[in-house]
Amino acid sequence: MAAADLDPDLLKTFLAVAEHRSFTRAAEHLNRTQSAVSVQVRRLEERLGMKLLQRNRSGVVPTATGDELRAYAQRILALHAEAVSTLRARKPEAVIRLGVMDDYGTILVPPLLASFARNHPAVRVEVETGLTATMPARLGEAYDLVIAMHPVGRGDGELLRREQAVWAAAASGRAMAVDPLPVALYPPGCLFRQWAAEALDRAGRPWRLAFVSRTLAAVESIAAEGLAVTVVKAGTLPPRLRALSPRDGLPPLPAADIRLHCARKLSRAAAMLADHLQRGISEPATLC
Repeated sequence: MAAADLDPDLLKTFLAVAEHRSFTRAAEHLNRTQSAVSVQVRRLEERLGMKLLQRNRSGVVPTATGDELRAYAQRILALHAEAVSTLRARKPEAVIRLGVMDDYGTILVPPLLASFARNHPAVRVEVETGLTATMPARLGEAYDLVIAMHPVGRGDGELLRREQAVWAAAASGRAMAVDPLPVALYPPGCLFRQWAAEALDRAGRPWRLAFVSRTLAAVESIAAEGLAVTVVKAGTLPPRLRALSPRDGLPPLPAADIRLHCARKLSRAAAMLADHLQRGISEPATLC
């Protein structure tokens, strides 16, 4: 047998009749016709399969079963009102999709997201880190905001800062003594991989690709163990690594522009985050 459906509207009508002890007064209170009130009470009784109201000298009063139902009805309607009130008061959660390079997403961006979240707790930011070469082309589709790296003077978006690419290795310098030079880099598509290969080839320095990973942490760990040299941004040089200078015998590397790209149609929340990231990351566009 299917469970009876305690429709809140039927319970509300039943309570009105029980409290006013009259179908007529209940109808006036509910702004309905007396016949509509009678139909709703009868429908509730049919669903439950029991009599809920009876007449006596003082008017319409609940039966013993109706008296028991009245307590449940009051609790059900109170909970129903609380749920509706809570859900209506809650603001829809805004979602912002951010794409960013792995080093910025690991080092610079998290503190900025934390301060943004404190002031905008109803906003959820979904962050994807990785190679940013193709991310700007997917603005609006996959991302609302993208922080990407470009060759100096190239790329659209708002210039946030200029970063110098530097060679980095463990303090021991063990990898520098190996021939050919072992290098830990990122997958194809990364500017640092392209620049490192071109610079070493132009300098005639024998080298081999010893390690490839999409994550800064993995590349940093290999370099920190003295197994390879790598290329990082001067502004996000990992503490376990030492920046190499021309005296270490490695060719110079270019600088890169860090730019903020925004989708054409930004939500108010995304526009606020864009401003927050711009203020937190920007610095005068001068070479490091």
